[in-house]
This record gives sequence, structure tokens and C-alpha cells, in this order.
Amino acid sequence: MEIENEIENDKKIENNVNLEKEQKNFFDTTLGKVIDTGLDIGLRAILPDLIEDQVINIKNALIDNGINDGIHTAVDSIIDFGKSFSGIFTGKFDNIEQVETAIGQGGIIDTTSDLLDKAIIKIYQKGIIGSQIKNLITKGKDLILSNVSSNLKNEINLQEKSFSNIEENISNFNNFYNNKDFEGMTKEYNKIQSELKKLIPLENVLNETKRIDILYNLIKNNGHNFNLNENEISFIQKMNI
Repeated sequence: MEIENEIENDKKIENNVNLEKEQKNFFDTTLGKVIDTGLDIGLRAILPDLIEDQVINIKNALIDNGINDGIHTAVDSIIDFGKSFSGIFTGKFDNIEQVETAIGQGGIIDTTSDLLDKAIIKIYQKGIIGSQIKNLITKGKDLILSNVSSNLKNEINLQEKSFSNIEENISNFNNFYNNKDFEGMTKEYNKIQSELKKLIPLENVLNETKRIDILYNLIKNNGHNFNLNENEISFIQKMNI
């Protein structure tokens, strides 16, 4: 019994570590896109006289000369803020409210501002931009940050919407299952898989969708027959579906 408990605890620790990594990767990717888009829109407004390729080259130079590496710092600031503000001591986010708070108030804009200052100086010193362009970007930095902030708000809204959608899809799936409606289950199952790609990995959501995945495929592989055998029913009950 003791050995079983130790194995179970080790498994939980491993799952928590993996989930923490998945969440961090999600933030890295999402924040990278948010900053990239903010830079793109901001630079086009600040440098209207430059052709598109020149703007893209400057944006890429800024990203390659400090911003890209600094995104990890920004992500760390989100996670650290989440730990201090929301009481997250496990190293992972447990619900969408914690994610929203950390993204909205985790110091991302200040971090991005510092990264942008350093990147501007760096590409100027390398001769990638001249003093005139450097001054224009520096003076227009608030516009870039405003776009990044707007993109962050949009991302928070998308996360809220995806979370709300997936909760509704899970509820609908369970209703279709109870009514033995495999076609309805399939529609909701596909919607769930689609929403999962947009939503930050959260343990409770992943557990629910994993159970649904097992149940759906059991019935699918059983020729859409809802009369599962005793072992399958017992397994599903243990998964709390």
C-alpha cells in the first residue's frame, strides 16, 4: 500500500511538472504572437514612409536583438505574479481566473517596454537603423505598447470565450451521452478538440476532456453501441464521467 501511494505521488508530481511546462510554452507562444502583432501594427503607423519590407526587417531585427529572448522574462513575470497574487505555489495555473489576472496585471507591458528600449539601442549600434528611425521608434514607443496592450486584452477575451465554450461543449456532450445520441456526441467532441487548441492547458479541463476522449472512443470503437461491458463501465465510473 505504501509503495502504491509513493508511485501515485510521484505520478502526480510528474504530471504537475509537465503541466507547468505546457503552460509556460503556451505563454511563450501566445506572448510572442501578441508582441509580434503589436510591433507590426505600431511600426507601420510610426514609419509610414517606409516600404513594407523595410518595416518587416526592422520588426524582425528588434525581435532578434533582445525581444525574442526577453519574452521568457515576460513569461516568468506572469508566472511570478500569479504565484504572489493568486496564491499559486504549485508552479502551475489551476483555473482561468488566475490566468486572466496574471496576464492582465503581470507587468507584461513594463517588461515589453524595457525590452523594446534595449532592442532599439542594440539595432542602432549595429547600424541596422539610423538615428532618424531610432528617434521615431523611441518617440512612438507608446503606440507600440498600446497595441501590445490591446492584443493582450483580446487574448484574455479569447481565453474567456474558449473556456466558456468548452464548459458548454462538455455539458452538451454528457447530455448527448446520457441520451445515447452518438451523432450529437461527435459534434461536441469535435468542438472540444478545436477549443483545446486555443485554451491554455488547465488541469481540471484536461482531466474532463481526457475522460470524454476515453468514453467517446470506447463507444466509437464499439460500433456506436452504448452497451459497454462491465470493465468499461467500471473504468468510466472511476473517471467520474
